[in-house]
Amino acid sequence: MKRRVFIVTGEASGDKHASGVVRELFNINPDVEIEAIGGENLRKTGIKLFCDHKDMSAVGLSPKVIINHFKIGKRLVDYLKNVFKPDVVLLVDYGAFNLQIAGHLRKAGIKTFYFIPPQIWASRKWRIKSMKKKVDKVLTIFPFEGKMYDDEGIDNVYVGHPLVKELPPAECRHEFFKRHGLDPNKKLVAVFPGSRMFEIKYLLKIFVGAVKIIEKARDDVQFVFSHANNLKDNAFKCDYKMIRGENHALLSVSDALILASGTVALEAALYKTPMVIAYKGPLFFYIVYLLVRSIKKACLVNIITGKDIVPEYLMYDAKPEKIADGILNLLNSEKARMLQRSGFDETISKLSQKHCVEEAAYVINKELTGEIKE
Repeated sequence: MKRRVFIVTGEASGDKHASGVVRELFNINPDVEIEAIGGENLRKTGIKLFCDHKDMSAVGLSPKVIINHFKIGKRLVDYLKNVFKPDVVLLVDYGAFNLQIAGHLRKAGIKTFYFIPPQIWASRKWRIKSMKKKVDKVLTIFPFEGKMYDDEGIDNVYVGHPLVKELPPAECRHEFFKRHGLDPNKKLVAVFPGSRMFEIKYLLKIFVGAVKIIEKARDDVQFVFSHANNLKDNAFKCDYKMIRGENHALLSVSDALILASGTVALEAALYKTPMVIAYKGPLFFYIVYLLVRSIKKACLVNIITGKDIVPEYLMYDAKPEKIADGILNLLNSEKARMLQRSGFDETISKLSQKHCVEEAAYVINKELTGEIKE
């Protein structure tokens, strides 16, 4: 009898990571039957999609979004209980929806694994009680997560971080500069103002202000703003060169980076590109964040190393002058650059060289077949 796996993703990043797991799972167990909620990456693996995750990835808490999630969730649970009857359901990221689904699956006696679990270590620690009640096994991506789950008696395994193996190789600086008409004799500072419209609203003006200060201080620096792929063409305007759809190349060829806090900081660290990060949003969201946070650091490099490697300018500290000073320090001081790069080396070593999707596929297949990895 064929073993069955169902995968639930809710956004593009989860779809990408899950597609890698599917390919590896087919490599080691060609007979497994897999279906999913996913997007283009999972569709390309050839598996059947229950629905496209575009139906899941709406932002906000409008009545329409809530009702839509409820309808999809009910349909999904009914399908898994009565039709597909999977041996394992793999939940990928997308915590608000997936934790709710996990509870219904547990009641139905369906085994659930959680890959890329909610960042309980960062905020809302009480969610670990929910994980314990609803999830059978957690596939963690940070080395420090294991102890937290061990302390609660939750079965978990560290599979490594997907970015370690998924990140494209560094771009050729010469070719990149030539392709985009950049001056090879000038330093390049790349600016990433975010991938959400509210981030653009709160950060763009601040980042442009920092750029203008740096321009006045040094005439040998040029600037490029990254335009996130998911934003509309006219999402924002500025007087500097904008490049769309080449985030990884831009991260790898720059001399320094101004980043909105997020996963992009970890990507930059893997390319060993010096950076400062900043973040600002609505006051209400910031107050809520202060109430629920479990750690005071925001940059993943600083969290993983437990050190202040990358300067963080958050909320009212996110001022053009501070950001400009941070970048000028990196451009002017070899010591400052080397200190950051040593922190990046430590980050990379702590993340290990595990091939995340291979490890995840093995854990799932072991559950399906009981086989031991050789």
